Amino acid sequence: MATAMELRRKWSEGAAALGAFAVIPSAFCVELICVPGMDYVCIDQQHGLIDYPQMVEMMRAVELLGATPFTRVPANESWLIGKALDAGIQGVIVPMVNNRAEAAKAVAACRYGDGNTRSYGPLRASMVMGSRDPAILGEKVLCFVMVETREGVENIEEIASTPGLDGIYIGPADLALGLGLPPDLDKEEPEHVAAVESILHACQRYGIVPGIQCGSGKAAHKQVEKGFRMVTFFKDSAVLPAAAERELATARGEGIDTQTPKGYV
Repeated sequence: MATAMELRRKWSEGAAALGAFAVIPSAFCVELICVPGMDYVCIDQQHGLIDYPQMVEMMRAVELLGATPFTRVPANESWLIGKALDAGIQGVIVPMVNNRAEAAKAVAACRYGDGNTRSYGPLRASMVMGSRDPAILGEKVLCFVMVETREGVENIEEIASTPGLDGIYIGPADLALGLGLPPDLDKEEPEHVAAVESILHACQRYGIVPGIQCGSGKAAHKQVEKGFRMVTFFKDSAVLPAAAERELATARGEGIDTQTPKGYV
């Protein structure tokens, strides 16, 4: 069973973690996409069709196949974050963080005591982590936040320097909307490129992990070369219809445009 420590080790060695987003509420679908070598799978409770019991079953499938389970929580609320962590999730991605106070709120929801807000009830987490020690349960899990707005980009220094924050994850489509641009992946508009670089460099300055969503393995490889260390290279709801379209076109003897699969984060 892979824990957050596997990813921490990889990052300490300067390597990148590659993973997938799961939005289809099915443990079997997770089993299909969790191929050997997958570092993590993020179960999306914000935009997917996934409720809490489904998240738990999907998380167990990720664990069984040796990847590290993450979840993107629906909102920056302590009880939502704590409930996911109590189930044994190894990392949370918290959306819509615009300033240091909001980043600190996300961190506090992951940690115990000393001004933090995580309530003690580790239930399944204590089995996954092999301990009931609050220091282990709280400090070992990963806390990422998403910067998705112009305000967030403007406050990137204070967000990235938040104590206890492990990383910042970029959803390019979300960030595009925040900048007044069309929402899609692998953006090339100068303002978007500059915002992504600003977030990346802030993460590097403060020694936290820069993460980003991509629409293909090719795009993901480019982001790894730029310095991103948590890189999502596909999403189940995008890959499945893209594959169906390709095979249908082939069966009909037609060509097909092999552009980035549809699907946003």
